[in-house]
Order: sequence, then C-alpha cells, then structure tokens
Amino acid sequence: MTMMTLRAGLSVDERLAAFLESEVLIPLGRDVDAFWDGFAKLVGEFTPRNRALLVKREDLQAQIDAWHKERRGKPHDAAEYRAFLTQIGYLVPEPGDFTIGTQNVDAEIATMAGPQLVVPILNARFLLNAANARWGSLYDALYGTDALDAPAARPGGYDEQRGKAVIARGRAFLDQALPLVDQSWADLAGENDGKLVNEDQYVGKTDKGLLFVNNGLHIEVVFDRDTPVGAGDKAGIADINVEAALSTIADCEDSVAAVDAEDKLLAYTNWLGVIRGDLTESFDKGGRTLTRKLKGDKSYTDRHSEVHTLSGRSMMFVRNVGHLMTNPAILLEDSSEIPEGIMDAVFTSAISTIDVEGKAKYGNSKHGSIYIVKPKMHGPEECAFTNDLFNAVEDLIGLPRHTVKVGVMDEERRTSANLAACIHAVKDRIVFINTGFLDRTGDEIHTSMQAGPMMRKGAMKGSDWLRAYEARNVAIGLEHGLSGVAQIGKGMWAAPDLMGQMMVEKIGHLRAGANTAWVPSPTAATLHALHYHQESVFEIQKSLPEPASLDSLLSIPLAENTNWPEDELREELDNNCQGLLGYVVRWVDAGVGCSKVPDINDVGLMEDRATLRISSQHIANWLHHGVVSEDMVIDSLTRMAAKVDAQNAGDPGYLPLIGNEDAPAFQAAKDLIFKGVEQPSGYTEPLLHQWRQEAKALKKAG
Repeated sequence: MTMMTLRAGLSVDERLAAFLESEVLIPLGRDVDAFWDGFAKLVGEFTPRNRALLVKREDLQAQIDAWHKERRGKPHDAAEYRAFLTQIGYLVPEPGDFTIGTQNVDAEIATMAGPQLVVPILNARFLLNAANARWGSLYDALYGTDALDAPAARPGGYDEQRGKAVIARGRAFLDQALPLVDQSWADLAGENDGKLVNEDQYVGKTDKGLLFVNNGLHIEVVFDRDTPVGAGDKAGIADINVEAALSTIADCEDSVAAVDAEDKLLAYTNWLGVIRGDLTESFDKGGRTLTRKLKGDKSYTDRHSEVHTLSGRSMMFVRNVGHLMTNPAILLEDSSEIPEGIMDAVFTSAISTIDVEGKAKYGNSKHGSIYIVKPKMHGPEECAFTNDLFNAVEDLIGLPRHTVKVGVMDEERRTSANLAACIHAVKDRIVFINTGFLDRTGDEIHTSMQAGPMMRKGAMKGSDWLRAYEARNVAIGLEHGLSGVAQIGKGMWAAPDLMGQMMVEKIGHLRAGANTAWVPSPTAATLHALHYHQESVFEIQKSLPEPASLDSLLSIPLAENTNWPEDELREELDNNCQGLLGYVVRWVDAGVGCSKVPDINDVGLMEDRATLRISSQHIANWLHHGVVSEDMVIDSLTRMAAKVDAQNAGDPGYLPLIGNEDAPAFQAAKDLIFKGVEQPSGYTEPLLHQWRQEAKALKKAG
C-alpha cells in the first residue's frame, strides 16, 4: 500500500518526499519547508492553467470534427480550410522577424553536429551505456554489424579475414576525414609517419594514441603494438575511437512505463545518479558479475605540451512528460492527482541543480544549464505555459532566469502549423527542435479523423504533408537563428540490426539540414558519426531550398480510393495489430516501455509508445469509416496474438496473449483500437496507464 505524507497541503508519497529532501534539497542547502510551501503554491497556480489547455485541445478538436462532418464527400478547399483553422484559433498570426536569444549553451548542442541517443530512464544499464557512448570503437562497430560490406565473422573467436576488412574500412575513413600528403593511412609505418594535408586537424597526444578533429568531431587513432590487432598492424594501429553520441536524452516519457510513485522514484533516482556521477549497475554476464559506471574524461597533451580534457560522456538532456497525464505520486488538496509534467519539471530541475552548483563528480553542462526536452505540446500557447512554468521552477529552486533550457518536439500538428510562434514563445531558452514520423502521423490521423479514411500507413511517408513537415521544421528553425545555438533534429532509425541500410539512408538527415538525429544504440551512434565527418551540416544549412507552403503541410492524407482488395486490407490490419500487440504486451505486463520488438517480418525494431499511437489511430480511422469491420479487426488481433506469442516463446516470464484474452494486455490492445476515436489527441497513455496499474495490482495480489 502506498504511504502518503503531508507537505504544505499536498499528499506526497513518503518515499518520494524523503528522496527529494535527503538526496536533493538538503545537499543543495535548500530550506525544506520553504521548498514545499513554494512547490504547493506553484502547483496551485499552474494546475488550473494546465487543465484549461487540455480543455482547449478538446474544444478545437470538436470544432474540426464538426467541420469535416459537414463537408464529407466534398473536394478539399485549402483556402477555406486555412480560413476556418484561423477563425477558431488553431492557426495563430506569425510572430514576425525575431532571432532566438538563448545563451550559455554547451558546444555539444550549439556548435557541434553529431548523433543523439534516447534512452529509457528506468533502465540504469541502458542509461549508463548511453551516457558512456560519447566515444565509440569504430573497429568494434564495424566488426559486429552489417555496416561492413564483407562476409560476416565466422564463429569461434576472432576472424582474421573479417578483421582485415574492418582495418581496411577504418583506413578508408581516415583517408576521407584526415587526408595525408601524398600517401594513404594504409601506407603508414608508425605513429610518427605521415603528414596531414591540414595540420590544424591535429589536436594532441592521448595516453593511447593521437587525437585529431574533423568537422568539429574528434578522432582518436590508437597506436598499441601490445594488443593483438596492433601487433599485426604495419603501423601499430589497434583501434580508431570516434566521438559519437554528443548528446543523450534520458527519457521519462514515451520509452518508459511509469504509472505511479514507485516508477517515478526510480526515474528520479537514476537521473540523480547520472547528474551526481555515481550511478552504477551490476549485472551477470557469462557467470561473472560486472559493474557498470560512468566513464571519466579523456586527457590529451597539445602541441605546446599543455594538458586538456575532453568529456568522456554524452551531454545529457532529460525528457519530461507532456501536459496530458497526471500521477498518483502526489495528490492535491482536492485529492486529484498532480499533473505529471509539473512534477517532472520541478523534480528533474532540482536534481540537475546539483550539476549547476558544482556538486557533481564529473559535471554535465560546462555553462551551468539544465536541458529539458518537452514533448507533445500543441501550439504556442502550450509552449508559453512551459516557459512560464520553467520561470516558476527557477524561482522556486533559486536559479538564474533561463538556466532551464527547453527542447520543443515538433510532433503535434498544431505545433507544426505554428512552429515559428512556438519557438517565439520560448525564444530565450530553446535549444532543440525535431521531427518524428510516428507521433506526428498519429496526430495527423486523429486531427482529421472525421474527414474520411486515411491512406495506408506506409504510403504516409510519401505524402505531401510529411515532406512539407520535414522541410519546414528545418527552414523555420534556421530562419529564427537556431544554427550555432541549438539542435535541429530528425527522428529515430528504428532497426538496430540493419546498420548497413542505416549507413546508406541516414545521411539524408544531414543533407536535410539536421545537426543531430536519433539512433537506437551506442554502436549505431558510432557508425552514424561517420556521416558527420562526410558532410558539414552547418555548411549545408547555408544553402537549403525554400520550404513547402503551409497549405502543403495542412493537406490531409486521405485515401483516393478505398476499394482495396481483401488481402491488402488484411495485410494492413495484420501489420498494425502485430506491432501494437508486440509492444503492448511488454508495456502492460512487464513495464517495459522501449525494447527491440520483432515486427511482422521478425525484424527487430526499437519501439516506444509512438508506435501504438500511429497503429491504433490508423485502425480506428478505418474502422470508423467502414473500411474494415469489427470482426476483421478481432480476427487480425487473434491471429497476430498467436504470432506475438510465438515470437516471445523463449521468455520464461512471458504471459501468452492467447488463452488470456481477458487479461490486461489483450484488453489494452482492444481498447486502444475500439476506443481510439475518443482518446485525447489519439494518445495511448490514458489506456496504457489504466491497464498497467491493473496488471501491477493483479501481480501484487498474487
């Protein structure tokens, strides 16, 4: 049973209160009673505003639904549609010329371009792996993945032929990134051999080798003849370490299943460990207990014999939850749950203040900044709310104004359509915008649910609105001064086992003007880093074409012809249902918010909650418009449940879906579809939280 304690009129989970007081407030020298009094006042001020914003979302959606119902079957009139959206306040006036004023931004975010990781904050091992992914071994990344175009390594120890192919690819990379005068890196006889075409690329000497820089990213060439690889190498090169994950987002949102005080306490404890620098995780591997901890910095001596350090860790963001959900960890005076986004803003900022005030082992921000990504905001009014909330958090904790920076995720249609105004609302603290296909498409479907049946999910990637969305995000960010100050990001490469394909396709994110993009693993970050040596994003940003029009962004991806053959309907349903079930069963039963989930073709994809939003909304749309029937959906769910069970047959803790159709997981999957039209903005969180809490209660009851 959850035990609550009273703090300034608020009922707070006693473990959460004790954690914040003993681990954060007292070490910071803050007055505990004054903090709780201020916190209660902040919650009292911002909770009604939060609720009002959610009401406005529903009011706008109701007006859009009614408009589409009245015009169903008529040709789409872009000008009429835009005028209607303006009239109801969905579209707001452009803010005019302005440039963001964000200051004290770390180089990893402002002036460097490179990969970004997103990691579930509840998993300490994954969190440590991501934080430590600032540097990666290129040799290891090539040897163990299909990014290397060579025969796979033979089992039974080191494959020398595979190793030779890795070394050759590594030398080719060095020739491209660090060209030598009149010779190749393959010709070197030792670390003192060869001369750089651009001698300014030489940075210094590390304890392992030589350090260089290209396009703002560092490369360490390791010379060590005492290792097997180095001993067999003509130049004695044992490895090539590349600066990889410049930044990482520790995620409290889409990649975790956090539904109560127990879950939130783990999230905040792990964030404290990363910020304080003492997070560790022990685990068994091959019968041995290993302990993982944060890496220290990398030292080097420059050409003038002066010693410097480079960070050994990724620059850490924390992603708070959005405005929608509440959490039972804290109850207000009327016994209602606290808006979880308000709780996250205060708790994660308070923890991060340990870094700001120099009480951390390593330190995260060299400029005294706290980096928070804020997802799922709808339009500039909600961004302004976040700005005001962060002002209040700074005042509560005693931080200078704009210490807390914000990343605005452009993943809701009202934000995309008003992006300049959204940026303007947080113009003195913004450090990040990005795009994301899954959530953004889920909102695209839900917003226009009543307009008619949508095109097939795969066809969405070629639709006019999506092309406009991706291009406008970058162009609007550049227009308002984000280049050199903030990140403009692109979405996740979801297939961690398909690195060869990633290396072909993901360079497109750089060529679109993004100075960061999400990758699913430290290995992927190491490989994706090569793209940033190949292309200079900041040069690309200077010559991008004009973006598509607002009308293109607002075009609706309706199907031109809904007379699909039955086998195509079944194929679409099966694809959606399998992905939905494969993710839901882990979320609800095991509390796993992000993992490698096999798709319908048994390809492992890194999935988070956004997967459910697009899949459930797509089925709900087709069901609502009679493209498919309830019987067809149930048939697909049943058959795909059997497939998901087979895919998880090797997991001893797995509860099968078949035979347990009344259990929380299968019921959650059905609700996400059959109640999909009525879900706020098409979000999955309310139903997932309900059924996860039910599953946890059943487990505790035995």
